[in-house]
Formats: sequence, C-alpha cells, structure tokens
Amino acid sequence: MSDTVRRSLFLHAPIRRTPRLVLERMLSLVDAGTPADGPDGPVAVLERRLAGLLGKETALFFPSGTMAQQVALRLHADRLGRRTFAAHPQTHLDVWEEQGYNAVHGLRLHRTGDPHELMTAADLDAIGEPIAAAVWELPQRDIGGLLPEWEDLSGQVTLVRATGAAAHLDGARIWEAQTYYRRPPAEIAALFDTVYVSLYKSLQGVRGAVLAADAATVAAARVWRQRLGGGIADAWLLALAALAELGTLDTRMPAYREHAVAVAAAVNADGAARAHPDPPQTPLFHIHLPAPRRAVELAGAQILAEHGIQLWGRVRSNPDPDRCSFEVSVGENAMEFTPGEVVTLIHDVLGRARAQKGVTHPAGDRGRPGRRAR
Repeated sequence: MSDTVRRSLFLHAPIRRTPRLVLERMLSLVDAGTPADGPDGPVAVLERRLAGLLGKETALFFPSGTMAQQVALRLHADRLGRRTFAAHPQTHLDVWEEQGYNAVHGLRLHRTGDPHELMTAADLDAIGEPIAAAVWELPQRDIGGLLPEWEDLSGQVTLVRATGAAAHLDGARIWEAQTYYRRPPAEIAALFDTVYVSLYKSLQGVRGAVLAADAATVAAARVWRQRLGGGIADAWLLALAALAELGTLDTRMPAYREHAVAVAAAVNADGAARAHPDPPQTPLFHIHLPAPRRAVELAGAQILAEHGIQLWGRVRSNPDPDRCSFEVSVGENAMEFTPGEVVTLIHDVLGRARAQKGVTHPAGDRGRPGRRAR
C-alpha cells in the first residue's frame, strides 16, 4: 500500500509539478544569454505579455495573488477616501486569506449577495454605503465555477462605476472564464480597472501573480509591493514557470471545458452523485455526494493507497451532515479519465463510505460499487 499519486483528477496534484518536470519546461525557454533581470529578463517579458494579453497599459509581477489583490484594493480605497469594498460572501479574499485586507490595510468587506448564488445587480444596488471598489471572481470557484451572463456582468460593472467606485477582477482563472464567454481575455479585462491573474492556477506555474492596470496605478502598486516585502530578487524562476504554459493554454482550454461537460453529464445521467452546474460553464465544477465528509475522505485515502488515484484536493462539508462535495478542475490530469471511469470511481467512493456506516445497498440501487457507466 502506498500514498504515491500516479493519476489524479485534481489539477494541482504533484504528478506534473515535480521539480524536474518544471525545470525541464523552463529550460526550453532559455539559453546561455538569457538575463536574470532587466528589460529582457523573464519577469519583464511576462509582465509585457500579460499586459498585452489583457489589453492593459502595463502589468506588475507579485510573489502572491494575496498581495496583488490587497494592493489593488488599497489603491482604490486611498484614491477615493473610502475604506469599504464589495465582493461575494465567498470571495477568496475573505475565505482563504485570514482577512488580510483588514489586518494589513484597514479595509472593510461588504459581503454582497447570497453565499450560494452569484452576485447580482440588485445585490450591488442594495449596498447602501459608498464603496471604493467591487470585486468579481470569474468564475466564482466556491459555488461551482459559476459565471454571470455577459450582459449581466457588464450591467453590474456599469452600476458600480456610476457610484464612482472601481471595478476589480479576480481573474485567477480568466482562461476558464474565457471558454464560456468566448471573448478574448482583453475584452473581459476591459470591463475592469485592475485585473489580477494567478501564475500557478490555470498556468500551472510555481507561485506568483500579475496585476495589470494603467501606468499610474501600477507605479503606485510597485511602491506598495516594496513596502510589503514583495519586491523580491531572482523572481525570474517564478516567471519562467508561468511562461512555459502561457503560449499554449488558450488553445487547450476549450478541450478542458468540453471534457468537463462530458464528465458532468455522465455523473448526472448515472444518478449516484450530482454534478453542478449542469452543464458546467467552465472546466471547473463540483460533484455532490450523498455521504458524510469524513467517510468520503477516508474512502478517497483508501483508493489513493490501493490504486495511486487521487480524486480531489479536499472534500467540502455541507449543512446536511450526510452530504459533501468536491471540486473537479479539468486540466491535463483530468483529461486522462474517461467520463465512465469517473462514474465508476464515484461508486467506489460511495460504496466504501457507506460500508463504514454498515449501510447495505437495496437491490437495484444504482449507487452500488462496481457498476460501470458507458
């Protein structure tokens, strides 16, 4: 028995991110004359390419997305003299970053909309206090990778801008969003004053982020980056890891979304679990399981130990203690699994989880282990 990952549905599994594989991809981009820094160094090249891709005047590297987004919101707040920003209740800034926006910058979050639904124009219109900026996470990861329709999104940005506030895009997964909107990244980014892009999510780099905006905003962001300790030397390593994927990601992403749609359709046709949304708007969606979280976690650990197959990064709890869910973000890892194989693995998980409770399956139960989907 081993916990070594040989195959994984999880996008950030270690199988394609080992030091040797990452270094080999980076080496293909450099030669003996590649400088470490300066205008021809990897960081400057990355900044220019992403600024052009996003249609912004310029862009600035940050060692983390947490720092990049906090700096963007700080600048909008200082410009307007307003300390509040609006965002979805499940914004990454609040859920995953220890409320750094408040602890470091004295900003306040106005949680806007229902935690389990997309933010709407009506939600934004009901805020009732001056805000410095509103944040849109496209897609909204923690509710299944949902996106507002393009007309709705454009209307929301117009509404916020009419109050004098700025529009900020959490574009960590802008390539996934592009597969649904079918618009170039620059057209999506054009709606927003500032845009953050992750270098390690879709791009599968090591770490890091880029903030794109007008030249004056980026100049001010550079000062704050230094104040926060983000003006690091030798960032070329992080930039190269992102550049290795940047040239081909946009051509691969549509196939990822098509595979996500096929997997979700197979899961929902089978009926033992439920994929949401149906169909997925992006290569990211959630699979909801009729079993307790801890039992599912144990089942997943058993499958990993026995077969070397990793099914998730983490299992999400549910208000119903007998249900849970996990995220599927389709990339090269998930492309190795057929829709039918995913369904079979779900049955294996549910069978193991139910066995822990001593639950037997009635005759004809479609959720019994071993039933294969076509």
